[in-house]
Amino acid sequence: MQFLSKGVEKFVDESVELCQPDKVVVIDGSEAQLAALREEAVATGEMIKLNQELLPGCYLHRTLPNDVARVEGRTFICTEKKETAGPTNNWMQKDEAYAMLKEIYKGAMKGRTMYVIPYSMGAVGSPFSKIGIELTDSIYVVLNMAIMTRIGQRVLDQLGTSDDFVRGLHSKAEVDADKRYICQFPEDNTIMSVNSAYGGNVLLGKKCFALRIASYQGWHEGWMAEHMLILGLEKPNGETKYIAAAFPSACGKTNLAMLIPPEEFAKKGYKIHTVGDDIAWIRVGADGRLYAINPENGFFGVAPGTNNKSNPNALASTRKNTIFTNVCHNLENNTVWWEGLDKNPPKNAIDWQGNPWGEKEQAEGVKGAHPNSRFTAPAINCPCLSSEFENPQGVPLDAIVFGGRRAKTAPLVYEARDWNHGVFVGSIMASETTAAASGAVGVVRRDPMAMLPFCGYNMAEYFAHWVEMGTKAEKRPKIFNVNWFRTDDEGHFLWPGFGDNLRVLDWIIRRTEGTAEAVETAIGYVPNPADINLEGLDMTEADIAELLTVDKELWLQDAQGIEEFYAKFGEQLPKELRDELDRLKSNLNK
Repeated sequence: MQFLSKGVEKFVDESVELCQPDKVVVIDGSEAQLAALREEAVATGEMIKLNQELLPGCYLHRTLPNDVARVEGRTFICTEKKETAGPTNNWMQKDEAYAMLKEIYKGAMKGRTMYVIPYSMGAVGSPFSKIGIELTDSIYVVLNMAIMTRIGQRVLDQLGTSDDFVRGLHSKAEVDADKRYICQFPEDNTIMSVNSAYGGNVLLGKKCFALRIASYQGWHEGWMAEHMLILGLEKPNGETKYIAAAFPSACGKTNLAMLIPPEEFAKKGYKIHTVGDDIAWIRVGADGRLYAINPENGFFGVAPGTNNKSNPNALASTRKNTIFTNVCHNLENNTVWWEGLDKNPPKNAIDWQGNPWGEKEQAEGVKGAHPNSRFTAPAINCPCLSSEFENPQGVPLDAIVFGGRRAKTAPLVYEARDWNHGVFVGSIMASETTAAASGAVGVVRRDPMAMLPFCGYNMAEYFAHWVEMGTKAEKRPKIFNVNWFRTDDEGHFLWPGFGDNLRVLDWIIRRTEGTAEAVETAIGYVPNPADINLEGLDMTEADIAELLTVDKELWLQDAQGIEEFYAKFGEQLPKELRDELDRLKSNLNK
């Protein structure tokens, strides 16, 4: 097989020798080739072609019941030394990992085709972009990667003779959960995923490359790979300000990225433009500001709960050329359905496991769609996609926002005093477990910068890299924390959320411009209640004041939790963060 890059040729040849596929197909990215693969997947039953009038270009796929989500317990950072992976990652010594994996891959593709997918994370040719080669025995992976990334011959042309690409080897093998491994080798720019066919484990451009490998690359090359949405907020004067925001799962990240402004704001000309819903690669620009791109080309979204009220733009994005995974198949019109789509479940359907699903099963509480069922939709379908989506230079960040799910502790919004305080705020990010999660309710789970499962190296070094990035950027974005999930004593949410979150973003942007006031508290700056625009909202300034209170006793308890979390990092914790924790305690004790 002839590739310009000897590195690609060697990678493919060695993998063919190991996995022993019957044939090898290079993905050129042409519509003709992709159409033939879709037909083949339908013929073998791997995918189901949906109603092409109602859902043109859309297909349904089911994974095995033992293979429905990312498996953090089977995900490893494989390095020479354990210290490189740090205390928050599963670690495996890299030579031992290679030896073990090679035994599992041996002959795993016999009787199958190996597909070679050249893909670009970011617009082809952008200075931000990185190239990967994924080898896989799954048509489903090929078709998803064609949506999620830029693929094909143009990527190989861009790579040319260079060896600078991320090597990704995936095989479904036997989809054996006991031999399932998702291994990242950051020192070698290599990813190996075996015995899974679920998107989050096998679309290697997604979390494996875009966060775990890229965060390590960014650490060494002076940029950042972050688990962040990117949105543009267009003001009535036509000026657009850009925000990157990090939230743990189940905190409304995609909803915020595609937010629809409240009527009162929309009438004035406020608009939201989606640059990305999940990942941001951030670099220092020539003007000393931080610039961000979304390295992906599509959305890999959770289906349940997505509806015309919660996220009309996400729903609209799934209306054509989308692959649905593990949702319910509505046999009445050959479309799809999931819990939370509407209140009219189909009477004649097949559930996500392939079983009949009608009124009897519904009455018994059997779910039609798996709770982690997905849609893979092209970004181009999104009605509010930013005109800057393909900008190879990225968009300049005016603000960085962190957020979690806290019932009482965190106020609706507060601003960090400066960059290092902002890094501290991101490092202590936390959510409280809800009834939906297994285990106890109300347990605080720390998830720094929403990167805990995705940081490809020692998190103490990751914090230090954040601190260092602040010294590299002369014009740093302001950093904020938001909490949409504050509750009263009965557990009712005090803030309406969804589109009304724009009211908070509006204050954040005005703070970056120096046109809004704030009050200093022990934890940072909070708005004056009068500075949150309540026009058209059935709330009073007193309600906002309640949402902005800082309970010192709760924060002192939280400081204890931060202390325990930081203890994991020992002497490696950056002094700047230790100083910020000491300052927080001192402020709270005044």
